[in-house]
Amino acid sequence: MPATALPSSGESRPEPRPSGIAAAKTCDASGMAEIHRMFRAGFGEAPTLVAGVADGDVVHAEVVSDHLRMLSVGLHAHHEGEDAMLWDALGERAPSCSVHVQRMKAQHAQLLVHLTALDAALPAWRASATTTDAAAVLAALDGINAALAEHLPDEESNIVPVMETVITQQEVDALATHGRKATPKGQMFLQLGAILAAQPDGGTAWQKAHLPGPVRVIWRVVGRSKYEANRAELVGDRRP
Repeated sequence: MPATALPSSGESRPEPRPSGIAAAKTCDASGMAEIHRMFRAGFGEAPTLVAGVADGDVVHAEVVSDHLRMLSVGLHAHHEGEDAMLWDALGERAPSCSVHVQRMKAQHAQLLVHLTALDAALPAWRASATTTDAAAVLAALDGINAALAEHLPDEESNIVPVMETVITQQEVDALATHGRKATPKGQMFLQLGAILAAQPDGGTAWQKAHLPGPVRVIWRVVGRSKYEANRAELVGDRRP
C-alpha cells in the first residue's frame, strides 16, 4: 500500500534547541518497538510453522500461508510508511542522523528482496504443500529473519531516540494509521492478537494504551477466541 505525504494540520514542528541543552521529548515513539516485537515473534516462529505442515496437507498450508502473508503485508506497509513519511523529515530536522537514515534505507532495500521472494514463493507452496515448494518459502524466511536481526535493533537504538526529539505525535500517529490500514481483510483480530501476544506482559498494557474501552470488550468477547482458534490451526491442532 503506497504511503501518502502527511497533510498539513497546523501542528508546529519542533524547533531546534541551543547547543548544550537537552532536547525536549516531542512524541512517544515506543510503538515502534511494540510493532517490531510482532515482526520478531511472527517471522521468528514462521520456519517452524512451515516445517510443521505435512507434505501434501494443503488445508494446513493455506492457514500458514495466510498468516505469513499477513506478516509480509504488515512489514511492507511498516517500511513503506517510514520510507515515505519519516526519513526525509529526520534528514531535514536532525542532519546528524543522516548516516543512520541512509543505513535504514539500505536495510529496507535488503529486506524488500527477501519479502518479495517470500511473496513469490507462497502461492506455489499454498497450492501444493510439498517440501519442494516449502524450500523456497524457508529460504526467504531465513533471509528475512537475518535482515530483521540487524535492522530492528539498529532502528530502535539509533532512530527512535531521534524521532522522539524532532518528530511530532501527529506524524507518529500517521505512521501507525498507515500500518493498520494495510491489514488484510478479515485478519484484524488475528493481527491484534499477534501484537498482544508479542508484548512482554501479554498485551495488557498495550491494550490500555491503544484500545478504547469498547474495543477491549469486543476483543475479549469476540476477537480473542478467533485469534486462539487461528493459533490452533497454525500449529496443526484442528480438533473440533
